[in-house]
Amino acid sequence: MLTILGFAMIATFLVLIMMKKMSPIAALVLIPALFCVFVGKGAKLGDYVLDGVTDLAPTAAMLMFAIVYFGVMIDVGLFDPIVRGILKFCKADPMRIVVGTALLAAIVSLDGDGSTTFMITVSAMYPLYKRLKMSLVVMTGVAAMANGVMNTLPWGGPTARAATALKLDASEIFVPMIPALLVGLLFVFGLSYVLGVRERRRLGVLTLDEVLDEEKETETVLVGSGGSGDGKVSMRKGGGTGSGADAGAGSGSGTDAEDDTEDDGFQGLDPNRATLRPKLYWFNALLTVVLLTAMIMEWLPIPVLFLLGAALVLTVNFPHIPDQRARLAAHADNVLNVSGMVFAAAVFTGVLQGTGMVDNMAKWMVDVIPASMGPHMAIVTGVLSLPLTYFMSNDGFYFGVLPVLAEAGAAHGVSPLEMARASLVGQPLHMSSPLVPAVYVLVGMAKVEFGDHTRFVVKWAALTCLVILGAGILFGII
Repeated sequence: MLTILGFAMIATFLVLIMMKKMSPIAALVLIPALFCVFVGKGAKLGDYVLDGVTDLAPTAAMLMFAIVYFGVMIDVGLFDPIVRGILKFCKADPMRIVVGTALLAAIVSLDGDGSTTFMITVSAMYPLYKRLKMSLVVMTGVAAMANGVMNTLPWGGPTARAATALKLDASEIFVPMIPALLVGLLFVFGLSYVLGVRERRRLGVLTLDEVLDEEKETETVLVGSGGSGDGKVSMRKGGGTGSGADAGAGSGSGTDAEDDTEDDGFQGLDPNRATLRPKLYWFNALLTVVLLTAMIMEWLPIPVLFLLGAALVLTVNFPHIPDQRARLAAHADNVLNVSGMVFAAAVFTGVLQGTGMVDNMAKWMVDVIPASMGPHMAIVTGVLSLPLTYFMSNDGFYFGVLPVLAEAGAAHGVSPLEMARASLVGQPLHMSSPLVPAVYVLVGMAKVEFGDHTRFVVKWAALTCLVILGAGILFGII
C-alpha cells in the first residue's frame, strides 16, 4: 500500500506542476501533507516535516548566501569578461549561444557544486537569450544536462556516495567511467548544436549591433504608438512567433514588446552600471578562486564558506551600510524564492522518508526484477538509476537501494565496481529532479516555470543517460 501511495504522490505532484494547476512550492507542501493523512500518519506530519527541514537546512543556508555572493560578484563585474568572451564567440548566433551554454556549464561544473554552476551560467547567458528572444527552457535544459554529466566527478557527490555505500575506492569507480562520461558529454554538445540550429531557424542570425539597434527602434516605435505594439517591434530576423520546438510556455520567448523593453536582464553587460568595482577586480577574482578551492578541498562546510564569503565581499566592495542594504534587497527575490522552495521540498522528502514510502518503493522495484536478469544486474542498475535518482535523493538511492542491488548482483557474479559505475548513469536526469535544490536556483534565476523545464528536459536527459549506459556497455565498463 505504501508503495502505491508513494508512486501516486510523486505522479500527482508531477502532473499538477506540469499542467500548471499548482505552483511547485504549494504542491511540494500540500500534496505530501494530504498523502500523509491518507497513510494514516497525519499526527506525525510535524515530526516528518521538522526532520526534513533539519536535513535540508544547511543546503538552504548555502543557497541563500551563495546567491548573495555570486549576485554581488555579478554586480561588481567579475563575470563581465566571461560574458564578453561568450558574446565574441556566439556573435548573436542562436546555435553558438546554445552550444556555449553547454560548454560554460560543463567548465564551471568542475567545482562540483550545481548551484554555483547554474548561478554563473544563467548570469552569463540569460541576457543573450532574452535579448534574442531565445527559448529559456533550452538554456535551463542544456545547463542541467551538462552539469548532470559532470556531477559524477569524485568530489561532486554521487561517486563518493557509491564508494562509501559499497566500501570501494572512488577513483576505481570514476576513472574507468571517463570514456563513457565523455561520450555522454559529447552527446550533450551534439544535442545543444541540434537545439541551437532549431532556434536559429526560428529566429535567424543577428549581430549584436543589429540587436541593440533594433532594440532602440523598438523603443522609438513604442513611444510613438503609446506602447500598443505592432508588427514593427519584432526583433526576429528569421520570423516565427512561437516558442520553438520543445520550448514550453513561459519560456521567455514570447512576443510582448513592452515586456522586452522593460526587461532588465541585459544589465549584466552594461559597462557603466554604478555597482562596478574595477579596482577590486583581482581581489574578487582571487577570493572566488580561494572559495572554490576551499569547497573542493573541504576546508570548511560549504554553507560556512559562502556565509563568510558573502559577508566579506559585501564589506569590501560596498563599505557603506546603505549600499550593502541595496545589494541585499536587489537579490532578495532570488533568495526568498530558492530558500522557500528548498524548505517546501523538505516537506516532500520528510513525508516520503518518514512514512516509509521511499523504502517500500525501492524494495518493490528490487523484488520485481526477474531472476533471469541476475547476471545483468549492472545494466539493470543503470536503467533503474534513471527513475530512482529522479524520484528520490542521492542519499536515498546510494545508501538505501544500491547496497541491495549490489548484493543481488554479487549472487550472480557481478562485481560491486560494475554496480557502482552503473549507478552513476542517471545523474543527467537527476539534476532536474524536483528533489534537487540546485534546480530551483536554475529555473528561478532563468525565470522559467519548473513545469516547463521538466516537460522539456526529461526526454533529453533520459536519452543522455541511456547514451552513457550504452557507451559503458560498449567499452566493457559496465
